[in-house]
Amino acid sequence: MPLFRRKEQPSAEVDFTKLPRHIAIIMDGNGRWAKKRGLPRTAGHAAGAETFRSIATYCKEIGLDYLTVYAFSTENWKRPAEEVSAIMGLLKKYLLEAIGQMERDKVKMEFFGDLSPLTPELRELCQRTREISKHYEGCQVNICLNYGGRDELMRGAMAYAKDCAEGKADPNHLTQEQFGQYLFSKGVPDPDLVIRPSGELRLSNFLLWQSAYAEFYFTDVLWPDFSKEELHKAIAAYQHRSRRFGGV
Repeated sequence: MPLFRRKEQPSAEVDFTKLPRHIAIIMDGNGRWAKKRGLPRTAGHAAGAETFRSIATYCKEIGLDYLTVYAFSTENWKRPAEEVSAIMGLLKKYLLEAIGQMERDKVKMEFFGDLSPLTPELRELCQRTREISKHYEGCQVNICLNYGGRDELMRGAMAYAKDCAEGKADPNHLTQEQFGQYLFSKGVPDPDLVIRPSGELRLSNFLLWQSAYAEFYFTDVLWPDFSKEELHKAIAAYQHRSRRFGGV
């Protein structure tokens, strides 16, 4: 998997006629951003939510087809209850605002992950968002919520095994494309570029199947400070790569 560090970029000049089709972002660094400012971690999540809103809007403006963000992982339930509650409160606030603005912004929204542990109110908001936006054209924003790559693969494997047991699938003729239909991301092309702010150099259980041939870009910038200029740097680095997908 090719890796990018910020210092390796030859230029931040972007060719907007050759954008990646799908960008995925691990929105990391909210807690450290808050700590540096002597603020509670919840303040970092609030700042990060505003950054997400700004970046998602900008991705639509420049004509990106898909943006997928890691909002809350299957492991994030281990965090303090106050912090989890604050994150869910921010999600509720965002969805309520998004529903009110959807006819204006026309951003299609989807959710990857197991939504069953969420409150009935949040699940209903997610479903309303899906229903309202499903006919929109242009940028689709996928929010990974209670999502984990290993959990996704296990669920896909169990669903496929069930179909085989019921005679709906043939285990002797499984293809990668067919298995992809059992994942949360079915119907969505794999990400071309995965971005991780905050200086961490790992995937953290994010889109494990889908990122097999993605280009990776890592930066020390914390997520709340991630701007459209930082996005330009990541895209410029991507555009200087030669993608061979295992070929010559």
